[in-house]
Amino acid sequence: MDIKSDVKKQFGRSAASYVTSEGHRKGGDLQTLIALADATGGGHTANALAPRVRKVIALDLTPEMLAAAENFIRGNGHDNVEYVEGDAEKLPFSDESFNIVSCRIAPHHFPNITSFVSEVSRVLKTGGQFLLDDNVAPENKEFDEFYNTVEKKRDYSHFRAWKKTEWLQMLENEGFEIQELYRFDKPFDFESWCNRMNLSDNEMAELNEYMRNSSEKVKQKFRIQIENDKIISFQGEAFVLKATKL
Repeated sequence: MDIKSDVKKQFGRSAASYVTSEGHRKGGDLQTLIALADATGGGHTANALAPRVRKVIALDLTPEMLAAAENFIRGNGHDNVEYVEGDAEKLPFSDESFNIVSCRIAPHHFPNITSFVSEVSRVLKTGGQFLLDDNVAPENKEFDEFYNTVEKKRDYSHFRAWKKTEWLQMLENEGFEIQELYRFDKPFDFESWCNRMNLSDNEMAELNEYMRNSSEKVKQKFRIQIENDKIISFQGEAFVLKATKL
């Protein structure tokens, strides 16, 4: 099974939980993302942008996620959103057709990230904005490997959380100019974080053991909180970035 089939399977069965997730629905990163716009996933970004622009197109690979997003957005009274099932690495839109492209908490699932960046550039008008929000890996190799291993153990559709420097290089190589970048701490409640992906008791126990046996440097970096040999919480990081197509 390839990574995109994995994504559709995982998020097809978890769509509702992502719409109701507090971190996705109310995160400070979302407010920053919207503030950066001069003007899909669970639909939170499209929902927030809808009152501020004439038209929004919400795109997702997974039909169930798209349906959950539509239900959520229409329930908030927005009717200027079009819903399109499609692949972010092969966007079903013509060249230079958008003023803004946004992508929030999704690119770590994309197996061909440079194709995605290239497609964003293709569909944006010159001077158009790319608003990116995603989890990122630390620059340190040990921390990078730990975080991506944890994410993969929790969600087999995870491909890679990229480093901040990797994002900057990819975007500038594709002809984008970085305008603004904000880094956020990203706290995770271990149990609810696992439950969103419907982990079995055995899978949770395996992940708990892996994190509990990590080095003291890793425990300190990721603020891993342990009580009675159980992981209670830990902290990752994310960033919000605004880039302009030259």
